[in-house]
Amino acid sequence: MKRNYYIVALIMLTFFVISFLTNIIGPLSPEFIQDFKLSDLLAGLLPFAFFIAYGVMSIPSSMLVQQYNEKVIMVAAFVVAFIGSLLLALWPNYLTAVLSLFLIGCGMAMLQVVINPLLRTAGGEENYAFTSVLAQLIFGAASFISPLVYSYMVTNINTANHSLFDLLKSHIPAAMPWISLYWLFAVICLFMFLIILASKFPKVELKSDEKAGPLKTHLLLLKKPVVIAYFIALFCYVGTEQGVSYWMSQFLFEYHHFDPQTTGAHAVAYFWGLMTAGGVLGLLLLKLMDSRKLLIIFTIAALIFLTLGLFGSANVSLYSFPIVGFFMSVMYPVIFSLALSSVSEDHGSFAGILVTGIIGGAIVQLLIGGLGNLFGLKAAMCFIYITMGYMLSIGFWAKPLITNKTIFDKKEIS
Repeated sequence: MKRNYYIVALIMLTFFVISFLTNIIGPLSPEFIQDFKLSDLLAGLLPFAFFIAYGVMSIPSSMLVQQYNEKVIMVAAFVVAFIGSLLLALWPNYLTAVLSLFLIGCGMAMLQVVINPLLRTAGGEENYAFTSVLAQLIFGAASFISPLVYSYMVTNINTANHSLFDLLKSHIPAAMPWISLYWLFAVICLFMFLIILASKFPKVELKSDEKAGPLKTHLLLLKKPVVIAYFIALFCYVGTEQGVSYWMSQFLFEYHHFDPQTTGAHAVAYFWGLMTAGGVLGLLLLKLMDSRKLLIIFTIAALIFLTLGLFGSANVSLYSFPIVGFFMSVMYPVIFSLALSSVSEDHGSFAGILVTGIIGGAIVQLLIGGLGNLFGLKAAMCFIYITMGYMLSIGFWAKPLITNKTIFDKKEIS
């Protein structure tokens, strides 16, 4: 099939948008708490609403895309995300925030199901490894940029002499300049809707092991202990990632009095930026060592810097939390690849079950919020030691059918 580089570029833009809309929740957490007068538990319901949408939509979306097509699902996804963004922009309150984040999460889950197989088809199977890595780098770049955009908008919207800002000011509460972001998100979703509607998509032929099987296949997989073990692993990974990035800014504000609109937002930005840099290093190290050993080394380092972030002085904490992102960078790709390498068939259905593990980003935040109400945020964030500890254990018990190839492996002789 002829390679469609326009669609590849569109998918890269989609990855950017998914990340831009998703990873702004953490920097906004102090704003939600202050402006809506929330306890830690109620604040934890906000990321819960977003990430529980992945549990609701991932498997149904993988089935729907086979009934309709990728373009229809992507158009529908951006319509849902547009409605969610507009809802909070027009009526900013806690209840609309919960519903808004759920709708945006549904849209992002629908997109995640579609774009990876579409990328393989449009860019070519022979280029899939390269385009996948490029997509992750773009995803990381957007996660780095979005907190900086938030910081710029909230610190300048009331002072800058700019016609666009003047227009926004008439549509947002004076005490909530961060609502301007949701007007921006609505415009972005509308822009993506129009682009996708005008685009011609290639037909995606899924391989037999990429297709989402019937419900019976999923139930049979869930009877296998290894499937449950790796579902828990993805649950723990996303719970950890969001547990650090979502609560980081509020922690720095509550315990060290750093401004969440500037210093806190920048710390979250560097968390994602360093995660991207760590991913590049991780790609190189995977050519030098077994992925399980790399997972052990990076997880231990992440635990060390998490401890420094939670219990160090103000400056130590400020720099340690972003470094956790650097060492978390290899966890998702290594765990996902170990998982798929541990079963011999039904990879499409297994991948759907793994992606559903993203609900860890919902449950863990709710747990941290509830524990925060009882014991304080610092003690509550110690729950992350449990999720990280589980990921560390994978490096010891994982037994993939195929291990990653390194430069030290002997070449096979025909």
